[in-house]
Amino acid sequence: MFIPLHDRNSLRHIRMQYVTIGLILTNALVFAFTNMLVPESVIQASVYGLGFIPAVVFDYAALDPSLAIVPPDATLITYAFLHSNLMHLGSNMLFLWVFGDNVEDALGHVRFLLFYLACAAAGALFHGLVGPTSQSPLIGASGAVSGVVAAYLMLHPKVRVWVLVLFRFPLPLPAFLPLLFWIGQQFAMLAIDGEGEVSWGAHVGGIIAGALLVVFMRRRGVPLFDRTIVTPKAVEHRQVAPLTTPVAPPSPPRQTVHWGR
Repeated sequence: MFIPLHDRNSLRHIRMQYVTIGLILTNALVFAFTNMLVPESVIQASVYGLGFIPAVVFDYAALDPSLAIVPPDATLITYAFLHSNLMHLGSNMLFLWVFGDNVEDALGHVRFLLFYLACAAAGALFHGLVGPTSQSPLIGASGAVSGVVAAYLMLHPKVRVWVLVLFRFPLPLPAFLPLLFWIGQQFAMLAIDGEGEVSWGAHVGGIIAGALLVVFMRRRGVPLFDRTIVTPKAVEHRQVAPLTTPVAPPSPPRQTVHWGR
C-alpha cells in the first residue's frame, strides 16, 4: 500500500494544469453540495439520481421517476463526480493532483478533459459488465483517475515519485515500481473480490482505457515510455559536453608580395 506525495516532473508544453485543477475543484464543490450542505434525504437522492446503476442502464430494472435527475446514460459521467466521504474524495483527488498534470501536459487541455471523461465512462461500463444486474449505485472518480495513472505510467515510467509506503516511510521510487504494483493489485482484487464493496471493475476499466487512449490522444512528438526527465534541477546543472575533436590553430594570414618598380 502506498500514497503518492509528489513527483519531480516539470511541465513541458503547458504553463499550468488548468483542467486538473478544475476537476479537483469541481469534485470538491459537488461533494460539499451533495454531502455537507444538504439533508440526508437529498444525499441519498443524488446518489441514486446521479450514480451509475448497471441494472438501470442495461434495462434490467427501472429507476423510480422521482429519483431520476439525468438520463441513465448520462450517469456514465455524473457518477464520477460523487463521493461517499472525505477519505474517498481525498484519495482520488490526491492521485489526480500528483499524476494528472503531466498527463494533461502530454495531451493538451481539451484532449485531457475528454480523456478523463472517457476513462470514467469506461470504468462504469466495465463495472457494469462485472455485475450487469446490480442495483447498487456506483460513485467516485476512481475509474477516471485509474486511467490517469495508467497514462502516466505509459508516459513517464522512470520519473522519481515520492510515495508514502505503509503510511509511514517516504521513499523516492521510479514511477513504474509503485504504479505497476498498484495496477497489478487492481487486477488481482477484481479476480478475488469482483463484486465486493469496492468496484475493482471500475478501476480496471479505467486502467485499460487510459493505457489505450494515451497512445492515440497524446500530442504529436510526445514519446511513450519517455526516459528523458526534465526537472528544474536537471536544467540548472546541464553542462556542455567537451569537444572531442582537436581544433587546429588558425593559419597565419597570407601575405601578398608587391614587387617594386
